[in-house]
Amino acid sequence: MTLLFACILWVFASAACAMLPIRNQYIPAVILLIAAPVLIVWIGYDVHPLAAIAAVAAFVSMFRNPLRYLYARLKGEQPELPK
Repeated sequence: MTLLFACILWVFASAACAMLPIRNQYIPAVILLIAAPVLIVWIGYDVHPLAAIAAVAAFVSMFRNPLRYLYARLKGEQPELPK
């Protein structure tokens, strides 16, 4: 039951973050980006590994732009941030 509430809280927090102006989304989005893998591992442990794979697919789909940015930074590039 705790996993369910944690996942619901994460979904509501991500929806609230999406409603913020783009310049104000960075800090909440980073927090959600860090919290997501913890929830995905928890889902895989409590539910089933296939559920965790589905959660990873949803996570990558939702956070594709921040993940692209982090990947570019890891490669040493300086990607441009939106204004």
